[in-house]
Formats: sequence, structure tokens, C-alpha cells
Amino acid sequence: MSRQNPRRSLAKELAAAAASYQVAAVIPHCVTCSKPCCRLDPLVLELEWKQLKVIWLLDESRNAFDRRLASGKGPEEIRSADGLYFAHRKVCPAYDEGHGTCRVYDQDIKPAGCSDFPVYEDQGSITADLRCEAVDLKALVAWIARAIGPEFRIIQSADAEFPFLVTLSVKGGGRPGQGR
Repeated sequence: MSRQNPRRSLAKELAAAAASYQVAAVIPHCVTCSKPCCRLDPLVLELEWKQLKVIWLLDESRNAFDRRLASGKGPEEIRSADGLYFAHRKVCPAYDEGHGTCRVYDQDIKPAGCSDFPVYEDQGSITADLRCEAVDLKALVAWIARAIGPEFRIIQSADAEFPFLVTLSVKGGGRPGQGR
């Protein structure tokens, strides 16, 4: 964190820390994961039409696809709502199970949920989804603490309804040793 800028954006720094943790700790584990999130078992993937069309290799128009989906003849794992599409319960077609890799991972078409899961900044806090076996909560807390500096303390809380979702809130910001 920059000590020269008293108006620094904590949310941006948390987002950067979450992203760097994912690059260092989560993504390297993906190829050996026993429960890849790309199988979309417990997770739901939110997609825009362009993403759906490319990932599912669709060669029809959106209107034709929507009609097919509404008639029950579309992919059973796809649902539509509010102009978006949601995939669940079937392996993402961009995922190569044999190699544990994704064919769209480094492309702009990659859904945001694929980048955010399992650790992301949300309204000034970090959310960690412990369904991902690569998340080590103790290591994540230490990572965030190093990124934001000693003048902040990190408070953990689990969602009552979904205890696998842990929020890391940041308190403080004064001089080291003086929490607010």
C-alpha cells in the first residue's frame, strides 16, 4: 500500500490483493484439483449472450436459441433470466478435463465469475469461498495483511446461511497499533 497517499482506495488494494492471491495460490492448483469449479456442480456461471455463444459453440441467432431454450430443447444446464444466461450442473464446454485447463481462460470472453472465484473483493471486503480446496484461509488472511499493512486488522465472519462463504473485513487505517 502506498504510504504517501492518505486517500488511497482500500477497495482497489483489496481487489488487487485478492487477484494476486488467486494467481499465486489458487490458479496453480486448478490443474490438480479434485473438484474443479468448471464442472459447475455447486457453482452457477453467469454469462452474457456473446460468452454463451462462444463457449457453447452455438451457431444460431440469440432469438432462435432463446426460442429453443424456452421450448425445453436447449441445453439442460442453461437457464435464462433478465437478459443473462446461467449455467449449472454440467461441465463447462470450455473446460478440458483431461488437462485441467480452459480454452477461453486467457481471453476477453472468459466470464467474470471464472476470474473472481473463489476469492474476490466485494464492497470493501474480501469474500473467500471455501468450497475451493485451494483456498487456505490462514494463508489468505496473512496475504491480505501483508498487502494492506500493519495499520489494519482483518475480521473474519462466515455467512450464517452459507458458512463456506467467509468475509474478511478490514478495520483501522490510523497509525500502526491504533485501530479505528
